[in-house]
Amino acid sequence: MRLCVIPARGGSKRIPRKNIKRFCGQAMIGYSIKAALDSRCFDQVIVSTDDAEIAEVAKSFGASVPFVRPDELANDYTGTAPVIKHAIEWFDDQGQSPSEVCCLYATAPFVQANAIRKAYNQMKQEQVDYCFTVTSFAFPIQRAIKVTTANKIEMFYPKHLETRSQDLEESYHDAGQFYWGKAEAFKQQKPVFSKDASPYILPRYLVQDIDTLEDWARAEIMYKILQEMTAH
Repeated sequence: MRLCVIPARGGSKRIPRKNIKRFCGQAMIGYSIKAALDSRCFDQVIVSTDDAEIAEVAKSFGASVPFVRPDELANDYTGTAPVIKHAIEWFDDQGQSPSEVCCLYATAPFVQANAIRKAYNQMKQEQVDYCFTVTSFAFPIQRAIKVTTANKIEMFYPKHLETRSQDLEESYHDAGQFYWGKAEAFKQQKPVFSKDASPYILPRYLVQDIDTLEDWARAEIMYKILQEMTAH
């Protein structure tokens, strides 16, 4: 069985009720559920939540909510890995053991069904434990600077002060959309950032962290522009 797990707890602090807050006219979580269903990759698309309202919204978009997430997995300090492990083991207990699992974040309105499909095929072809979305940094990290406690500037890598940007190796970061993996790798909580993972590279215009209200506003602007571009 191929399983999609969308973690969506109710206690978001920086943007209250972020998972179901309306984004461009639709509850945020709806974008992830729709992409998962449209990908046709999954036998089940579920939402792991501790929140009754989130559960009802998730069901309205076509996801299932087969269990209530335990309180000990719904606090500010619980990482994603134990949540995915819990979901897999719940299905194991029902006699429906998943073979591959995709952890899809609830706040990823730019996620696309074809990317989910292609990343799954990439994981299978490359015979790795995981395949997840990454994108390139817009500026060379080797030229990064920091502001000191004395409000002065220091380079993280002074040796690259005179290095031309085009001579520096390109660097990437986690795009925070989805993480395909073998169910057993998730259950063992093997690290995702490892040699056993393959990167599915996204263009930067499809990636936006949404942690603050400023992020939210920027993401809505980006989304509307993309919709206008694809409409023509």
